[in-house]
Amino acid sequence: MGIVVEAWLADVTEVREDALDLQVLDAAERERADAFLRPADRVRYLAAHVLLRHLLGGRTGRAPREVRFARLACAGCGGPHGRPVLDDPCTGVHFSLSHGGRLVMAGLAGVPLGVDVEPCPEPGTVDRLSRLLHPAEQHDLAAVPAPRRPAALARLWTRKEAYLKALGTGLTRGLAADYTGETGRAPAPPGWTITGVDAAPGHAAAVCYAHDRPARLLLRRAEHLIGPP
Repeated sequence: MGIVVEAWLADVTEVREDALDLQVLDAAERERADAFLRPADRVRYLAAHVLLRHLLGGRTGRAPREVRFARLACAGCGGPHGRPVLDDPCTGVHFSLSHGGRLVMAGLAGVPLGVDVEPCPEPGTVDRLSRLLHPAEQHDLAAVPAPRRPAALARLWTRKEAYLKALGTGLTRGLAADYTGETGRAPAPPGWTITGVDAAPGHAAAVCYAHDRPARLLLRRAEHLIGPP
């Protein structure tokens, strides 16, 4: 049987904090939200975690507020900051979460996965950021006409972060360690599928998942899941 990978996206541009289903969040999530200085960043964080809890509650049969999380050891350094997981591994549900620009994104699958969504960077930052990437990705980006490079960099960046999240290392592994680009200029990491997904204008998004059999990627809207029931 094939793998089903779900990618959920919601645009939170017009979302107000008082319209979110905040009762499902735990104390740690609320404390983290309070640390954001910009209201838009706070709302985006809250909306992402409300979305994730509703999705995981639906998959596990738990009330969203009863979903509990743990972290694996980092695959890079062994520290306690690896990929987040459910506290009950018997569920077989893997997840990933991202938020950037005006979007929040969550991924669910029966295999390890990572998702990432980012706004396109400012043109003046492209050269500096591109130097952090794998040499073959830098060549890929240099071949793109200058006006299209911010969008191309956003696609490369989200593919990279989705892979590092799925791997369980995050940025501790380094952005230049692996080729995760679109052109195949260098070998991609074995055992993983990385694909871009449609996002809002001015944004890029990607999903990475472990594969040992065929997979079907489902793209879904999630705006209806972040408000009160």
